[in-house]
Amino acid sequence: MTRNFKAELVGCFGQPVAENPTGAMQEAAFAALGLNWRYLTIEVPPSGLAAAIRAVRAFGMRGINLTIPHKVEVMRYLDEVSSDAQVIGAVNTVRVDNEGRLIGENTDGKGFLRGIRQDAGMDPKGKRAVVLGAGGASRAVVTELLLAGVADLLVVNRAIERGESMTRDLAAKTKLPVRFEPWRGTFAVSPETDILVNATSIGLFPDVSAVPPVDLSRTRPDLLVCDAVFNPPETEFLACARQAGLRTLDGLSMLVYQGVIGFQLWTGQNPPEDVMKQALREALGV
Repeated sequence: MTRNFKAELVGCFGQPVAENPTGAMQEAAFAALGLNWRYLTIEVPPSGLAAAIRAVRAFGMRGINLTIPHKVEVMRYLDEVSSDAQVIGAVNTVRVDNEGRLIGENTDGKGFLRGIRQDAGMDPKGKRAVVLGAGGASRAVVTELLLAGVADLLVVNRAIERGESMTRDLAAKTKLPVRFEPWRGTFAVSPETDILVNATSIGLFPDVSAVPPVDLSRTRPDLLVCDAVFNPPETEFLACARQAGLRTLDGLSMLVYQGVIGFQLWTGQNPPEDVMKQALREALGV
C-alpha cells in the first residue's frame, strides 16, 4: 500500500509573528480531522513579501494568512481579490484555487460577525453600532456590520483625517450609513447604542492594563460590548463592561471564527470549532 508522506502547507506571513497563536488552533483542527497539513508561522519583513508570495507558488502551498504589516501590500501580488476584501482594502487570508491562482479574502470581519450572531446571540440587522478605531481591524468590522444591515454605524477615532477618510471611502463603496466622530477625551456611549466595539490595539499584550477612554454610565442595559483584542482574551475593557452589568464578547471569538472560515476555504472541510477554541485558550494560558 502506497503511503503519502507529503504534508499540505499553509501558514502565516508577518512581522512580528512570534506571539501569533493562529498555528496552534489550525494544527489542532488538522489533527482532529486526521489531515496531514502543517501551519507554518513565518517572519517575513516588508522587503521579503514579494519573494514570500513567489514561494507560496513554488512550494505548492494551499493558502496563507497575512498579518501586520502585509494585509494591504499583499494585494498587488495576487491573481484576484474578493469583492468584500476590495471594499475593506485589505486581505488577511489567501486561498489557492484549482488552477493555482492566489485569491485574496478577508475573514476578519466575517469572523467578528459570526461571533456576534453565534456566541452573543444577536442579529446586527437594524441595530445601532459604535466602533472605536479606524485601522485595519476596524475597517473589516465596520464593512461587515454595514453589509449585515445595521441601521446606523458611528466610527470614533483620535486621528481625524484617518477616520474621515475611512468612513468616506466605505460610504462611497457600500452606499450604506456610516458616520465619523473625532475621539476627544473620554467618549460617552449614548443610550441608543446597541453594539460597542473596541477595534483599537488598546489593551493588547504587553500593555494589558490600558483601557479605551469611554464612559459607559449612560448605556442601555442590553448593550453588547465587544473587543477585537484577543491577547489577553480578558481585557480590562471587557472587565469594566461586565462590572457595569453589560454583556461582552471577547477577541477570541473573532480570532477563532476567522480561522474557521480560513480552514474551510483551504481544506473544503468544517473544522471542530470547540477544538480550535480550546487550543487557543491553552496557547494563551487562559
